[in-house]
Amino acid sequence: MGKQLVALRSKLPFLNGDKLSTSYFQLLVASNPAPLDYLLLIGGVIAAIGAGIPFPLLGILLGQLVDGINSASCSETAASPTSLDSVMDQVKDKVLLVIYVTIASFSLIYIHTGCWSILGERLVRRLRKQYLDVLLKQEIAFFDTLPAGEVASRLDVDLQAIQTGTSEKVGICISSVSYMVAAYVVAFIKSTKLAGMLCSILPAYLMMALVGGHFTSKYASRVSDHVAAATAVASAGLANIPLIQAFGANARLEAVFAGHLAASQKSGIQKAFAASIQLGSMYFIAYSANALAYWQGSRQIAESVDQNGGNASIGAVFTVILLLVDSSFVISQVAPFLQIFATAVSAFEKLVATIHRTSTIDGTSHSEGEMLTEVSGDLEFRDVSFTYPSRPDVQVLQSFSLRIPATKHTALVGLSGSGKSTVAALIQRLYDPNSGDVYLDGHNLRDINVRNVRGFIGAVSQDSTLLDRSILENIAYGLVNSPSEKHVMLRDALLDSSLPDLTRAIREGANMEDAIASSSHEVQHIVRLVREAAKDADALSFIDRLQHGFATMAGPGGKRISGGQKQRVALARALVRSPSILLLDEATASLDSASERLIQSALDRVSIGRTTITIAHRLSTVKNAQNIVVVGPSEILEQGTYMELVEKNGAFASMIRLQSLEVAANSTSAENEILPMGSTTEYKTKLEGQEKAEILREIDATHEKSSAETKRGLDTDAAPQPQELEKATEPEESKRSFLSTFFGIIFMARRHALFVLFGISGALIVGGSYSGEAVIFGHTISDLNPCRGSSSIRSSGKLFGLLFFLLGVVEFFANVVSTSSFGRVSEKVLYQVRTQSLRSLYSQDMFWHESENRSPGTLISYVSSDANSLAGITGAILGVMFSIVVSMIAGIILAHVVAWKIAVVLLATVPILLGAGVLRLRILAMFHARHQKAFSQSVSLATEAVESIKTVAVFSLEQEIAGTFDRSLRGPYVETLKTVAYGNFWLATAYSVGNLIYALAYWWGTKQVVEGNNTSLQFFTVLPALLFSAQLCGQLFSLAPDISKASVAAARVLDLIDLGPDKKLQQMGSKPKSDIESSQGSIEKNGSIEGGMTVAFKDVNFSYPARPHIQVLRGLDIHVQPGTFCALVGPSGAGKSTIISLTERFYSPSSGSIELDGINTSKIDSVSFRDEIALVPQTSVLFDATVKFNLALGARPGYEPSLKEIQEACQLANIHDTITALPQGYETPCGSNGDQFSGGQMQRLSIARALLRKPRLLLLDESTSALDAESERLFEEALEKVAKGTTVIAIAHRLHTIRRADCIFVIEDGRCVNKGTHEELVKSNASYRDNAMHQSLG
Repeated sequence: MGKQLVALRSKLPFLNGDKLSTSYFQLLVASNPAPLDYLLLIGGVIAAIGAGIPFPLLGILLGQLVDGINSASCSETAASPTSLDSVMDQVKDKVLLVIYVTIASFSLIYIHTGCWSILGERLVRRLRKQYLDVLLKQEIAFFDTLPAGEVASRLDVDLQAIQTGTSEKVGICISSVSYMVAAYVVAFIKSTKLAGMLCSILPAYLMMALVGGHFTSKYASRVSDHVAAATAVASAGLANIPLIQAFGANARLEAVFAGHLAASQKSGIQKAFAASIQLGSMYFIAYSANALAYWQGSRQIAESVDQNGGNASIGAVFTVILLLVDSSFVISQVAPFLQIFATAVSAFEKLVATIHRTSTIDGTSHSEGEMLTEVSGDLEFRDVSFTYPSRPDVQVLQSFSLRIPATKHTALVGLSGSGKSTVAALIQRLYDPNSGDVYLDGHNLRDINVRNVRGFIGAVSQDSTLLDRSILENIAYGLVNSPSEKHVMLRDALLDSSLPDLTRAIREGANMEDAIASSSHEVQHIVRLVREAAKDADALSFIDRLQHGFATMAGPGGKRISGGQKQRVALARALVRSPSILLLDEATASLDSASERLIQSALDRVSIGRTTITIAHRLSTVKNAQNIVVVGPSEILEQGTYMELVEKNGAFASMIRLQSLEVAANSTSAENEILPMGSTTEYKTKLEGQEKAEILREIDATHEKSSAETKRGLDTDAAPQPQELEKATEPEESKRSFLSTFFGIIFMARRHALFVLFGISGALIVGGSYSGEAVIFGHTISDLNPCRGSSSIRSSGKLFGLLFFLLGVVEFFANVVSTSSFGRVSEKVLYQVRTQSLRSLYSQDMFWHESENRSPGTLISYVSSDANSLAGITGAILGVMFSIVVSMIAGIILAHVVAWKIAVVLLATVPILLGAGVLRLRILAMFHARHQKAFSQSVSLATEAVESIKTVAVFSLEQEIAGTFDRSLRGPYVETLKTVAYGNFWLATAYSVGNLIYALAYWWGTKQVVEGNNTSLQFFTVLPALLFSAQLCGQLFSLAPDISKASVAAARVLDLIDLGPDKKLQQMGSKPKSDIESSQGSIEKNGSIEGGMTVAFKDVNFSYPARPHIQVLRGLDIHVQPGTFCALVGPSGAGKSTIISLTERFYSPSSGSIELDGINTSKIDSVSFRDEIALVPQTSVLFDATVKFNLALGARPGYEPSLKEIQEACQLANIHDTITALPQGYETPCGSNGDQFSGGQMQRLSIARALLRKPRLLLLDESTSALDAESERLFEEALEKVAKGTTVIAIAHRLHTIRRADCIFVIEDGRCVNKGTHEELVKSNASYRDNAMHQSLG
């Protein structure tokens, strides 16, 4: 029981002082606050406490006025002029005092709301930074099991909840408590017995808050977990939109998303019910206390009358009753906030779980471990065993021993999944071995500082990742952790905003040379080093051809440049630091042979004097290695030089035979003479002289011509740059009014009309009860007049006490019904909004996703924070708003009916009260609209850093990421401070103006009573009816931030849902207006159509819509016969991947036509033809789900494949045995981004997913680049089986994989410059012949 009480106590924000628990107080002082934060905290608390004191002082003044009124009305000389003047003089004096109290109240409210608003902003800003800093410190194993949307959910939803729960509402809560305490102090002074009896209200409130807070927080935590899981699914899909649309997999992902949301909805409804019980109990306790107060007060007044003016005065009793009634009412204002505070604590606990986590491999520490000043690069694995922490049952390395000599070139080759990339990861200290050790120059890696080790390594990973920065910044990041003294001096310029400012200026039109010349010497030095590295990586030529050169944005993950270009930029990033150890994991897999040859020669040059480790499946790239290590499952099969291993005729020789590419020796012979492998060497030897030189000169000339043409028109085979997209499409701001947004949400809630009706009915009762309370209050005060007899006073006390108790019962049930009903409707609408938002996001075309600087990180806010904000106008707050409006209207009507002369004057003050609140509401709405994108951008930066965590860790970019993240928060933070200054002025006005209404009411009301125009009964009925309404309006405006957030978010979400699946290709000039994702369109599916699909590009010109001046395809003509195997080859950036995108109709051509089975795809409404197409993308994509689920995504929409069908597809892709060897088989989780599998295994899973569809058209974009020779051979055999009757279009740089193609199209400069079989092209096309010659093994 004790533990449960401790757990419950932690849920009550202002009562938990246990520093060892994740309490609310710990939240307020979390994340290393500065002295200013403590000053704001102390100032906010003191000012908030002080803000609660004026109301009890006001109660004393009002009690004195009641004494004056009653004494005047009971006096025989009540109507004499002297008596009238005396009473009015007292009233004037008291009114002046009320005005002074109001000025003090305004000042204190303004101070405490300002302090708490700024404190909340600063706290959340620190938590954002600290959470990201801690995340970046974690070892890679931590991220292997971290859902993709986890970070976005924590930074967006949870921190938004913390900000809401630590802002001005805290001050309002404290001032309400202060008011209650001060009210009790005054009450004890005025009437000890009555106040003592009413102390019972405190433990009742305490139990209500503890128990209610416990359950509310418990269900809120569950909601947060389920929403985070749903967000992870949505985020992964948004990051891979082309794949989702290609496979029509949006319905399957939406089903998983909806499943998580259904669980969230259930917990949300339970949370709403718990909150409704809490709120109802709050009102029941308050009104029950009022009943007791009226009963006991009437007894004391009656005794006073019996004693002819005893100790108890009428004014004193009135003061006690008024203050305790009002303080009970004011403390009820805390009820809506308790849920907010509990949610904030729950969100904080989730953050703390990560913030307090200690990393086992901290790459940010500068002090832990031995620091080396230089290394030679001698590496040794001693009896190393390793399993990935996420899959401890799968042994990757077993007693693995290997020595990699310093300054030598060592190559690792072997089967996919044999542990080659694991060796690279252990060298970079991304993981630590389970047993055994890795040594660098005789030092155990565990003993060396992690950051120090990584500084000596330049790495190019299997799946190169670039950050969403300029190309200049991406390459320059290689210098950040360089140990070289000449690079250390550049570190400040690398970490501050110098490079982003430079590239931004260039993109905005500044001359590049002038901009660089005006920069600091450090920046100029960085630019020179970057250009040299880009030249060595063969990247300089294509970068200089880009519109903004090195200032060009790479896009999220580097997706705005082609795969080959991205790999060259990644290689330049590794080379720029002149590393002691160069680690190349499939570094040239995405390059064409010409580029590979140039880079290979550059690598041969830069490898001199440094340790180079190459992991490769393309064996032609490792011929010059001084030691080749053939790795098998958990063991080394053999090692030696290239020739030594060939002579052994072992595993390596078998791999060579599998990859041997035969080249036609005699290009003039009538027959295609195929040379044996040995003849290939002879042929190449003959070319050593003049003939080879002529061929190479011809190739270089062709390359130069292509480059020149590209400079005029072609930019890159990639998506548009963000800044160009911004020019093409201006951001669309929502033009919805608040009413339009509100009624849009109500329209969505029409299915739940019954519960809306219940909620409205309950809110009507709650709102009307305040007027009922006013009537009871007025009669009670009137009947307490000493002019009446003591028996009448006693009977009135009993009657009205009973009525108040009954009112409390009614309030309890009305609040439960209203709050739980609106909460249920809220959860239902949120479910609907989230699912429809995701459906709309998934159905938008690629151009929409790439325009207006959209990214997965910013778009995810639609289904996370934006949808979450809708609770502000759909949940319990909606019930509160409705009851407030009802109360205000009922109060005004009642006041006019009872005493119109008093009411009409007081009514004139209502517009002032409303005007102050409305103006503040508008200011906050403008603020949230202006900075919504800014905060979304910061979340996007953090999400990208986590998704690219290996790149961040290897190059020690943690400090740079943190700096960029901090800069992204500065703008919104500064603007927030300005908004706080203006917004809280109107909040203080809205709260304080009620006091002036009190003053005016008593002056005017007393005047009417004294003059005989109204009775005291009428006055004391009108007074609470209007003043309670005024106070309720103040509460409504305190909720303004939630309402304004909800309004902006709801407008954005409704605009997205209205956009739906209709607005896609219209922006690109095509005619379709119907749902391109639906299966209804102009193409009728014909089940009788069998065999391959015919594909024809007829005079196709294409440039991305955002950059129409840069052509990617130039009059492209290709024709693919049904059932044939065709291939696309050519240099990186020639337009090959664009052809795949156009075939899938991700875009439409600028001119010309693309025909599938003779039908122009640009002229039809539907994309149901995609059901007949399967795509294996260049970058393998797996979602954070089971293997079975990922493979089933390849099935045709609406069809659920059996396990047998999935297994058959996996057998064809040579991955079945690998899957069944896993402990969970096909139910094995793939991990975030498929991190549980090697690159080759991921590619085979992608192939299996495509084969499962049994397509008529199979598109392969570098589908075998990560496969070992044996897997590639098995895939080729499988392809021959399934290709019968299937059209296959393959993009490949490995000519070995396409040598059997029926037709090979050579694509250069966006045109098809030649076509034919492998043998025909070897004879007729110089560049193709050079590629073939370069890839020949022998």
